[in-house]
Amino acid sequence: MSATAEASQPSLKKVLTWVDAMGILVGITIGSGIFATPQRIAALVESFPVMICLWAAIAVFIVIGGLIYAELGTRMPVTGGEYVYITKAFGPVAGFMFGWALLFIIRTSPAAGLSIIAVDYLEHFLVLSEWQQTIVALGIIAVLGFINYTGAKPSSVFQNVTSGIKVAGLLLIIVLGVLFVGAVDDKLLTRAPVTVESGTLANLVAALYLILFTTIGVERVGYVAGEMKNPRRALPRGILWGLAIVIVVYLLANTVYFRTLGMEGLRDTARVATETMRIAIGPVGASIIAVVVVISCMGSINGTMLSSSRVYYTMAKDGIFFRWLQHVHPKYRTPALAILAHCVWGAVILLIRGSFENIVAGMVFAILIFYAITAAAFFVFRHQQIGDKHAFRMPGYPVLPALYLIITIVLVTLRAWFEPYQSLIDLAFVATGLPFAFYWVLRKRKH
Repeated sequence: MSATAEASQPSLKKVLTWVDAMGILVGITIGSGIFATPQRIAALVESFPVMICLWAAIAVFIVIGGLIYAELGTRMPVTGGEYVYITKAFGPVAGFMFGWALLFIIRTSPAAGLSIIAVDYLEHFLVLSEWQQTIVALGIIAVLGFINYTGAKPSSVFQNVTSGIKVAGLLLIIVLGVLFVGAVDDKLLTRAPVTVESGTLANLVAALYLILFTTIGVERVGYVAGEMKNPRRALPRGILWGLAIVIVVYLLANTVYFRTLGMEGLRDTARVATETMRIAIGPVGASIIAVVVVISCMGSINGTMLSSSRVYYTMAKDGIFFRWLQHVHPKYRTPALAILAHCVWGAVILLIRGSFENIVAGMVFAILIFYAITAAAFFVFRHQQIGDKHAFRMPGYPVLPALYLIITIVLVTLRAWFEPYQSLIDLAFVATGLPFAFYWVLRKRKH
């Protein structure tokens, strides 16, 4: 593209604040995980103290990651997030591989999976046939795509509203669980043998992966740094406040679940939040939480769509992805075709894979690989003084980021050790992008 044509291209509008950044993080992170994983984790551990320690450990891990992403985002406050950081540190092939995995597995899978969970909870109010479930799930993706297509501000407002509703709903569970459940505190100390016999270490790794699935989201705030009014202030502030909300809500929600249901009760229910509210205040409580889960899933899909589409846009603008993905809508000033691509591929995954479990199978594993690469890029940025030297600087360097990198590598290695076949499939899926990476990078160099 010529310099004149590039200059005539409309740019993304800088309208987002730290409140929007916080809303994006909370909206993306608090998805369906907190309503779907506690009962599954309970099958892998013997007691509440073990489970809450695992949640606390992951909380520390994501806070360190949040500090890393806050510094990277303020050093290079441009749209694109990890793609920009990885490309700057390790070259365009590495950056392309991240963007490829993002579009074809990491970020479009949640659109498909969470729409399925939203439909499941809608069935609390109405009965749907199998084809009707699919149509409604596709409709959810389409509606959220339309909101994102028509502007960053409408989608961020939707994000803030849904984030507020889902946090309020979880707080309602916490408060009512404490006030109305009665004298069941002893259930926090109940123990039961694990029901998944894979070995202690394998079970702990599986539990940590489930918790990670529930807490993933901090990295996506940096994707919209280029649309923030004051990213140096907004990004770290939004990340830290957002993480504080997520961590407190998650720890309290798990405590209430256990206090109300105990270990055996958790394992015996498919919908832990609904059952908790039913015990607390009856069928009305179950209906309230069903609505909250639907809103929560939609908020998470919206936040992921808002942030990830900017990565596809940035890659195309850099000349190493489908050129049409860099199109900015002349009226709405959004990466319109990147948003459409996200929606279409999410719909394809929904139609091909079908179940929530199949859709998210390799997601966390792939994300952790790129978490490790991004943490390595952070050291390159510090060592070479890349980006704004007056940017936010994370405390505890180099110990904290080194610890984060080591833990990430260990988690990836352990999953590969205990589930080698599934891990190879996930790696092969990501590796399909390699020939395309070299094609686009070589084509760009020729031009």
